[in-house]
Amino acid sequence: MPRPSFARSLGLSVPLPRRTALAAPPDQAPRIGIRSAAWVDGLLELVGHAHAPGRSADHLGAVRTLITLHRPDQRRLTVLRTTPRYLPEVTDDLAEPELNLDWAGFAVRIDPAVLRRGGRWEDGVWRIGGLLLDGLRPRPGDFTAHWCGSGEYPPAAWVADGVQAIPYFRDDQLHLRVETARARVSATRTVGDSVELACLSSRRAEGATVRLSHRQSPAVIALPVLPGPGRSLTVRIPLGAFERSGRPAPDPTGTAHWDPVLHYPDGRAEPLVLDHRSGALPAQFALPAHGRTLRLKHLADSHLQLCEQNCVPMVDTLASTPEGFLLTGHFPQPGAAAHELVLRHGGGCGEQRLALEPLPDDRFQVRVPLTVPTSYGGRLPLRKGVWDVLIRPAGDPASEQPVVLAPDVLRVLPLPAETHGKRILLQRRWHDTLILDSTPVLPAAERSAHRQLQLRDRRYPAARRRPLHEAVLYDVFGGRGYADSPRAIHAELTRRAPGLRHLWTVEDAQAELPEGVEPVTVWSPEWYDALATSRYLVGNTHFPEFVERRDGQVVLQTWHGTPLKRIAHDVDTGWLDDDGYLERLAREVPQWSLLLSPNSFSTPILRRAFRYPGEILESGYPRNDLLARPDAGAAAAVRRRLGIPDGKRVVLYAPTWREDARSGDGYRLDLRLDTDAARTALGAGHVVLVRPHAHVLQRPPGCGDGFLYDVGDYPDMAELLLITDVLVTDYSSAMFDFANTGRPMLFFTHDLAHYRDDLRGFYFDFEAEAPGPLLATSAELIAALGRVDAVAAEHADRYAAFRERYCHLDDGRAASRVVDALLDR
Repeated sequence: MPRPSFARSLGLSVPLPRRTALAAPPDQAPRIGIRSAAWVDGLLELVGHAHAPGRSADHLGAVRTLITLHRPDQRRLTVLRTTPRYLPEVTDDLAEPELNLDWAGFAVRIDPAVLRRGGRWEDGVWRIGGLLLDGLRPRPGDFTAHWCGSGEYPPAAWVADGVQAIPYFRDDQLHLRVETARARVSATRTVGDSVELACLSSRRAEGATVRLSHRQSPAVIALPVLPGPGRSLTVRIPLGAFERSGRPAPDPTGTAHWDPVLHYPDGRAEPLVLDHRSGALPAQFALPAHGRTLRLKHLADSHLQLCEQNCVPMVDTLASTPEGFLLTGHFPQPGAAAHELVLRHGGGCGEQRLALEPLPDDRFQVRVPLTVPTSYGGRLPLRKGVWDVLIRPAGDPASEQPVVLAPDVLRVLPLPAETHGKRILLQRRWHDTLILDSTPVLPAAERSAHRQLQLRDRRYPAARRRPLHEAVLYDVFGGRGYADSPRAIHAELTRRAPGLRHLWTVEDAQAELPEGVEPVTVWSPEWYDALATSRYLVGNTHFPEFVERRDGQVVLQTWHGTPLKRIAHDVDTGWLDDDGYLERLAREVPQWSLLLSPNSFSTPILRRAFRYPGEILESGYPRNDLLARPDAGAAAAVRRRLGIPDGKRVVLYAPTWREDARSGDGYRLDLRLDTDAARTALGAGHVVLVRPHAHVLQRPPGCGDGFLYDVGDYPDMAELLLITDVLVTDYSSAMFDFANTGRPMLFFTHDLAHYRDDLRGFYFDFEAEAPGPLLATSAELIAALGRVDAVAAEHADRYAAFRERYCHLDDGRAASRVVDALLDR
């Protein structure tokens, strides 16, 4: 049989040659994915992407994609034309700088009528594939599922009375099954101590039974069928039948799955299918066992499954509001305990807790804001990334469970909202589990690896040929806030050089800036322009390695602490060089115009560790001007912003990070402080502020009770030190800043030998010079806090020597000296 002409067969069903194989060698097979699936006007619309390995699709027409439907038992092939789609998300997902796949997208609408044979619906399974027209030969490939939403679990639809078209993935292939539902559940209700299912069968049901088969064991529950008028029937499921089923003793917190099948006397068997077309079906019923329910679960293929499980919070109404999302649902909460909804970031950078508002009839609602409160009274948008959505009894993490979605609301997802230039989506995973996706501020067209390469290699060099602007671009830890020495320098420049324009690097809209300061999103085209054209670059950590200082441009590296622990090239344990850090540093350092040193001790260390041959300004740190010349009014304002009552003694616990404690997107939080014991010992006269290092994204537990305060998001550490009565740290450079206050310091050095000998190493004998006691256990620390004035007196001489050696330049005028140096260049 001759090969069919694909141009002639678009949209048609044609015979498939006997030896045609819908497969290609793995190294030649195109990459084809489905991103979303929806039923539009009775047609199945697929939006996806297709491209050849290693080849770009950077313009309209670069990729031509056909869709194939093949039913193996009929040897026929249906080929459909697609419409190109601009999808820069494909380029972003690929993360290959050399490839642009912005025009690899396509859309196609499949009319389920092409699946009929002779005008009749016939049960069967079609495999959906793709053909990439690459040169003269079409290359076939299989669809892959997207990571979430309808691209992971495509929706089913009724295409005729009693007939469904069900797309699904199996064995990494996309299929479309036509299935006649011969036993449909159209209504559910409770009758006494039973659940009643009203069904419609394709035939009369005299003598039929429904058998519930336990997936985890051979146990079966047989239930009689009550025939009704015509082909209707009723099944009653006694709620106590599961306890009498003879199955093994169930896990009291797990889920038992039962598959219901209608069996006729002649041996025919039909699965029960849920039919929601006449309205939502009640899906949870209380079981005799306390706190357990019987859930009528709507599987992705519309089949019914009965689940014995803990009560499931099920959302059946979603709405987007100007402030966020409103979720409403059904949750027969066991007992009278208050429940809370928890948003937990998948990268480990914290959680948000929201109260559930109870409604009549075992219902609830909860408002999910797009922004979260900060420790200092502001609000910032939800940090980028995927947030799990969970419900639990308030304060009981062991009992939390995911929020699931009723079948009727799956079709409204993704549900978008916007705030601070960010797009935030309610979405689903694993068919019906609710998640929240806070997308980056940068759109996919700007954040992809390919676009970033273009911005770095083309836009930035082009911008360097433009005149310099009288502007300052500030950067604090890559865009994390308005703080540190750059903040003090900005304030001084504002007073001294009113004609300057002030730009501030911001990451993911996670900073609040004062009036007169313009935010610039890191990695945006405007950021590249600012790096190239600003007269001054002022940062407290690393500048991008591609930055090349221009004639007339001043690059000021303030750094961010007097070094106790070894830094840069002085670290000989290998931790800092594993990801090429030292190579990047070697490219960056020659671009610095000026490096700040906080004291004479640090100057030779900074020169050697950074291998920096240029000018070092031994000025003191501008951030410490606030501590060297404290302002009582400023301190009172900080306490008010944090909500600290008057008269409370403030303990600030600020541990550093550990390179060997990687967790998610950051580093693991390991406080080691027994907060319950501290609360008991210190009493109501104290508050403890917990300040994890900026590299530690996990949030401390138990805060917000009036004793523990999470101040990890507070932008400026100097302001926290300003109100601190006692500093507790380990090896953080905060000790050198805080020494300006003369107030007590305690050192919780539970891993001293490991940190000193295996991770970083020290520049001086910390055990001999520390201006306070080194405490190895939480109990020792709490005891020292209880007698902190006496402990401080015992270390007064060492404290004075420490302050003289490391704080001799902190006179409140460091920012002025730095601005003098900047404006004189």
